[in-house]
Order: sequence, then C-alpha cells, then structure tokens
Amino acid sequence: MSTALTDLISGCKKGEARAQEKLFLEYRDALYTTSLKYCRNVEEAQDNVHDAFVIVFETIKKYKGAGSFAGWMQRIAINQAVKKYRNKKNEQLTEDPSWFSVAEDEPKWAQDCDLDQLLEAIQQLPDQYRLVFSLYVLDDHSHQEIADKLSVSIGTSKSNLHRAKVLLKKSLANKLMTKPA
Repeated sequence: MSTALTDLISGCKKGEARAQEKLFLEYRDALYTTSLKYCRNVEEAQDNVHDAFVIVFETIKKYKGAGSFAGWMQRIAINQAVKKYRNKKNEQLTEDPSWFSVAEDEPKWAQDCDLDQLLEAIQQLPDQYRLVFSLYVLDDHSHQEIADKLSVSIGTSKSNLHRAKVLLKKSLANKLMTKPA
C-alpha cells in the first residue's frame, strides 16, 4: 500500500473531511462501476455508492490494512446492494426442478455485442436474476455462497442463473437483430 493511501486512510480514520472527500473522489468511479453490476439502474447504483461510502467512513477504523483497500470497499458496495435486494424482496421464487440444470457450454451470443449492451441487458434483468448472475458469472461465487448470501436454496440459485442466461440471450439477440448495419 502506498504512503499516500496510508495517509489518506489515516486521515479518514481521524474523521478529517478533506481526507474523506479525497478518498471519495479517488474511488467513486470504481465503486460506481461495481454497483452498476448489482443495481437495476443508474440511480440505484448512485444511491448504492453513496450508501457504501457512508458505511466505509463509519467502519474505516476497523480496516487493518490486510488485503486490498479497494477490494475492501468493493465488498462493502456489493454487500450493500445485496442487503437492499434482500430488504425489498417481496416474493420468493418457487423452486422448479426443470430449471436446475445449467448448460456448461456457454453460447457465443455475447461475443457479438459490446460491453455497454451487455451491461444494459444485465441491468434489465429482474433483481433476483441479476444478483445471482453477477455473483456467479462476474464475481465467481459458487452456488453455495450465493445461496448463503441471498438466503435462498442452491437450487434456486441455479434456477435463477439459468433464467438470467435465457433472458440475457433473448435480450441481446433482439438488440443484435435490430442493430443498424
């Protein structure tokens, strides 16, 4: 960890507004990018970044310097997005055994679209599908970890991942077919 970052963290631990502002300006874009993967839209992602920074500043005294500081903050942003999802979740998906199998060979439909199209399609997924897809595909969590984090069964995690992939495939196929040549 660089001396500048150590000094910045130290200033934040002391509650110095200038250090907090500098830390915010330094890391807001990274946390925003992370939040976009887990939030439905830009406004939710911005709110998540704000909430994550509130938690960062409240808990920064607990940061001991082990591991990446940016990684620690990203974990807070992800956990905050998951927490919001769990709090607003009104309906529990029923477990349907026919959806449990997840194809091992990924289709190559995603290769024909750009990153912005993919991110937009992910953001349009229903909350439960988007979270499972992001945790499994983007952050490499196991179905057991996802089940524990979201308080669902492993089967529900697998089902939601499969359904997310189906919806993404349809959404991206439609975008690619309507894409101007």
